[in-house]
Amino acid sequence: MLRGINHITIAVSDLERSLEFYTRLLGMKAHVSWDSGAYLSLGATWICLSCDEVHPSQDYCHIAFDVSEENFEPVTKKLREAHVVEWKQNRSEGLSLYLLDPDGHKLEIHSGSLQSRLESLKSKPYQGLVWL
Repeated sequence: MLRGINHITIAVSDLERSLEFYTRLLGMKAHVSWDSGAYLSLGATWICLSCDEVHPSQDYCHIAFDVSEENFEPVTKKLREAHVVEWKQNRSEGLSLYLLDPDGHKLEIHSGSLQSRLESLKSKPYQGLVWL
């Protein structure tokens, strides 16, 4: 049986630039780096940056990182002051900032949970929503 997410690997074209972005701007902890990669963590989540040919998704696929509601404004202010590229405006429950990493991977900074999203769907359901 699966238990959860083990790790997330992100292809990067410039390791130093990505290390700077993910540690300085997003606050991840760096553990080790080598010629073609690095291991970071964010809470209990293991993140691998791996040098590779980069082909960011052109669809809605993205990685959403959790932030508390009280920290949302300071975090997003810091990111906007760093001139991150925003790829979408939030139209759903919770606070969200949608941004691109240096290689164009789609990320989201989100304050909310599955439970808060499900609660919001009770009053504002998606088209064709079916409760399972």
